[in-house]
This record gives sequence, C-alpha cells and structure tokens, in this order.
Amino acid sequence: MKDSERFFQEAKRYIPGGVNSPVRAFRAVGGTPLFIQRAQGSKIWDVDGNEYIDYVASWGPMILGHAHPRVVVAVQRATEKGTSYGAPTALEVELASLIVEAIPSVELVRMVNSGTEAVMSAIRLARGYTKRDKVIKFEGCYHGHSDGLLVQAGSGATTFGIPDSPGVPDDYVRNTLLAPFNDLEVVKYLMRANPGQIACIILEPIAGNMGVIPSQEGFLEGLRRLCDEEEIVLIFDEVITGFRVGWSSAQGLYGVMPDLTCLGKIIGGGLPVGAFGGKREIMQELAPVGGVYQAGTLSGNPLAMTAGIETLKLLKEEEAYQSLEEKTSYLCTEAEKIARTAGTPTSFTRVGSMFCTFFTPGPVVDYATAKRSDTEAFRRYFWALLEQGIYIAPSQFEAGFLSLAHTDGDTEKTLSALHHAFQAAC
Repeated sequence: MKDSERFFQEAKRYIPGGVNSPVRAFRAVGGTPLFIQRAQGSKIWDVDGNEYIDYVASWGPMILGHAHPRVVVAVQRATEKGTSYGAPTALEVELASLIVEAIPSVELVRMVNSGTEAVMSAIRLARGYTKRDKVIKFEGCYHGHSDGLLVQAGSGATTFGIPDSPGVPDDYVRNTLLAPFNDLEVVKYLMRANPGQIACIILEPIAGNMGVIPSQEGFLEGLRRLCDEEEIVLIFDEVITGFRVGWSSAQGLYGVMPDLTCLGKIIGGGLPVGAFGGKREIMQELAPVGGVYQAGTLSGNPLAMTAGIETLKLLKEEEAYQSLEEKTSYLCTEAEKIARTAGTPTSFTRVGSMFCTFFTPGPVVDYATAKRSDTEAFRRYFWALLEQGIYIAPSQFEAGFLSLAHTDGDTEKTLSALHHAFQAAC
C-alpha cells in the first residue's frame, strides 16, 4: 500500500471523509487523494516521493511559487516575535495601505480570516447600509459556505434560492435570488420583481468555481449601471482574482468599480486570510464606527499579514503580471493546438494566469454551458496527467493557476504530457 493510501485510510478514522475540504477527496475523479509532504517553487512532492509540476497553487494564492525565500524568511522572523496578539499591529496598517493603493475602489479595508468570512461580512454590511434584505447572486458562482449563499442553480428568473446543503434552513436562503452568469436581462427582471428590496448584487467578476468563465463585454458595466439606478450595493468577490489577474485585480482589468470588494488567498501569501473593503461611506457603517457588527480574534494575524506584505511587495517590484501573461498565454495556446490535433472536444478559457480546459465544444459562458462538459473525459485526462507528473485540480469545474516560479522546462514537460492526456480523454 502506498503511503498516500495509508494516510487516507488513517485520516478517515479521525476526519470526515478523510479530508478537511471536500474537493480534496478526489470524489470527482475517483481514486485516492495525494498527501503532500513538501513544496518548492513550481513543484510539490507527495509522501510517496513523487514529484509533480503544480497547477493548483493551493487553489490560487501561491502566485510567487511555493516557499518563496523572502516570504519564508519574513514569516520566520515574525514567528520569533509571537504568533498572535489580539491587539492592533503596524503590519495590519501596512498591508491595508498596500491594498488601498492597488485597488482604486477600496478606501477602507477590514481584515478577516477567510474568504467565506469576508463575503459573509460584506453582505451583512450591505444589508445594514441599505436597510434591505435580498441578495442577487449568480448560478455557479461560489462565495464560501455561509448558509445564505449555499444555493443551488435555479431554473430561471422566477426561481428563488433553495438550500444546496442539508442543515441550511429554507428561511436562510429565502432572500437569495438567482440569475445566470452573464445575463443582464434576468437581473433586470429580478429587480423589477423585488422593487426596493435588493441590498446587493454579488458575483465573481471572473468566475473561478465553475471553471474559469470571464464576464462578457458589457455585463459588469450593465450591473454597475443598474446598481447605481436602484441604489444597490455591487460586491465583487475577488477572493480568487484579487492580485491574481492584475495589480488592481479584475476590477482594474475590466475598468468597473464595485462598492465593496472581497479578498483572500494572495493577500495572505499562503497563510489563512481574508479581507473586505470599499467605499468609505459604506465601510464606516462597521463597528466600532457604525452599528454593523463584525469581529475576529485572529483577524490581522501578524504571520498572515507578514506573508501578505512580502507577497504584494514582490508582485509590485517585479514585472510579475507581464511574465505571468506571457507564460500562461503560451501554455494555453499550445495546449489548444494539441487538443485540436487529438480531436478532443474542448473549450479553453483564460484570464491572465487563470485558465480552464472544458471538455465540451463550448462556448462556455455560464453554469449551464459549463455543466455540458464531459466529466468522464476529464477524469481520464486528470489521471493521464498525474501519471506523468502534472498536478491539476481534481475537478472539471476548478481553475488552474500558473506561478512566477513555473519555468520554460515546466511548460515543455506539461505540453509533452498533454499529447498523451488528450488522447486518453477521447
């Protein structure tokens, strides 16, 4: 028995399903999940000693690569000073100032501990600010596991949210309204059907949890206009896209400014972190200035702040995004050629260093078209890549990520592996 299999069997004795996040269980592709022992640069190694080129990047945050020397040294030094104080630090101020400098829509920012917490708090703030209850979200956009947002895809404009998980009461999601991603007409319908009741619209400006699906031209601009007309708070969930697709994140890339922004992943440099920020007049509704309560014992943790500061400084110092764009563009362009030669029905999407290969002819523009993907073909593709030392997310509906640590050699090895993987998928 391999060590990963042995650890997985042992883990199931103590941890539900043997994992601490469901997608890690490999349910979508079958088999035993890898147990990772270490990581460096663009590579990870499992407990059996196998080396893989990593395109999961801890689900996005490792944009510099794993164990970047400057981040490691900075965190080591911070650890020597203590791991948590439960009191303000200068580090919180420094990271907040970097975020405000980078993202024009953010005037004030509140640190939290996860993306789920950031989204949950931002929606509470929007409701407190507008004195309204209803939320519009989009099918296939994932905003963490808080009760009010665990809503399955609906069947059209008239569908109210129903719980997507046992344990979530109907009442928790009765104020959640669903629309297809990239569909302004349904949003308009929902607004007409719920006049003066909608507190906020929340979305990933680039969907990253049903694969990678960019916003179509005019969609974000249309949402901004509708929110302005109806005095609705527009929230961008940039937990994945924040500092991933550009220094000013997706909103800078598209030139559309939300009222509130949720962040995570990269701003913690690989440590647990989240944040939400936005217009001063809205953010000042938060306690202790305003009446909307939000708190956290470990918010602004000095280790997470240190890792985030070093990560953002490195992204700012280097020509990071140009390099990531060139690397990812080349990889995806060549991969598309290989798939075409193999005759594999695929549709490729990419924004910056985020990418996805859908096993459907496409185009993929929303949750419904993403779900047309051949998940059995993806399963064969996943295992063919893994056998050749290429590690991608074990689900058709997750993003892939490049880092600054990926080399030309990594790319060429990956492209060589793709020839076999696309043939295996057919």
